[in-house]
Amino acid sequence: MNKKIEVGVLGATGMVGQSFVKFLEGHPWFELTWAGASDRSAGKKYAEATSWRLDGSMPERVAALTVSDCKPGNGAPKLMFSAMDASVATEIERAFAEAGHLVVSNSKNHRMELDVPLLVPEINPDHLRLLAAQKARGWKGAIATNPNCSTVALTMGLAPLMPFGIETIIATTMQAISGAGYPGVPSLDIMGNVIPFIGGEEAKMEIETQKIMGTFAGDHIEPLPARMSAHCNRVPVVDGHTITVSVGLRNKASLAEILAAYQNYTSVPQQRNLPSAPKKPVLYLTEENRPQPRRDAIRENGMCVTVGRLRECPVLDYKFVCLGHNTIRGAAGAAVLNAELMYSEGLLD
Repeated sequence: MNKKIEVGVLGATGMVGQSFVKFLEGHPWFELTWAGASDRSAGKKYAEATSWRLDGSMPERVAALTVSDCKPGNGAPKLMFSAMDASVATEIERAFAEAGHLVVSNSKNHRMELDVPLLVPEINPDHLRLLAAQKARGWKGAIATNPNCSTVALTMGLAPLMPFGIETIIATTMQAISGAGYPGVPSLDIMGNVIPFIGGEEAKMEIETQKIMGTFAGDHIEPLPARMSAHCNRVPVVDGHTITVSVGLRNKASLAEILAAYQNYTSVPQQRNLPSAPKKPVLYLTEENRPQPRRDAIRENGMCVTVGRLRECPVLDYKFVCLGHNTIRGAAGAAVLNAELMYSEGLLD
C-alpha cells in the first residue's frame, strides 16, 4: 500500500471511541484523520473534548484533530468506524451509508437486519456478500457490524468445532466491568460481588451466535440450527470476558480430535496476513487453571481468544472455558479487522 486509507470515528470521544483511537494508532493501512462526536464537542480539539480514560497517553496527532458533528460532509472519509451509543446510532449510521460511506459499526442497532453482515472474519467472511443487498435501500454506501463483546469470544471458542456439527450450546459468562462503559457499575455494587444480570445480553448472545455461525443464503443468513442458552453475569474484573461452555455435537469425536481442531485452527485473516489478525486466532492453553483474564486477555495484542479446560461433559458432549478481551477483540479491534477483511476483498477501492 503506497498511501494509507483515511478513516474516521463516529462517537470518538467516548470509551469505545477512545479504544478505536488507541487501536488505530500506528496502523499500517489506516490513518485516523476525522473524529466525530456530539454537538457540545464539535469545533473543539479532540484533547479538549475528551476525558482520556485508557491506559497511556492520548496519541498526540489525534489530540490535535478538530472534532466534527456526526453528520456526512465536513471532510469525513469514506471509511467510518462507529462507536456511537445505541440511543443515536441508527439514524447517524444510516445517514452516512446513504451518503456513500462504508460504516463499520460496533453498535448493536443494525446487527440483526437481514441485509447487514454480522462479522467475525475467521468464521463468516462470506457474509460480506450481504453488502450488495443494501443497494436496494438506495444507499451509495453500506453498513457492516461486529458482534457483542461476549458473543465474539463465544463464537471464536466454538469455531474450531463447526466441522463436527454444533447442535446445542450452553454458555455462562463472567463479564468484565469495562464492558459496561464509563463510569460503568458502581463500586459498592460490584466489589466482592457477582451481578447475575446484564440487560439484554443473554438474548443478544443467543441470536447473534446463530446468525454469525449461520449460512449465507443469497440475500440473508440462515441461522445455525442449534439450540442456545446463555447466562450472563458481571464480575469484578477490569478487562476480559470469561465464558464456560458446554456443547453438543452432531458428529461424535474423540477428545484428541477436538483438541487437534483447536490446535490447528486458522482461517482467512491469517491466510491473508491481515495486520490486526492474531497468528493464532484461537489459542489453546494446556494449564489446568487457564485461561485467566489478568494473564491471558491481552495475548496476541488482545485479538485472539484463549481456550482451556477441554473435557468431556456428562450432559452434552464437551465443555471448555474461553476468554476474550472485550474492548479489543470484542469492540475496536473486531471492527478494524472487519475493515481489513473488506479491504482484502476490494471493497474499499
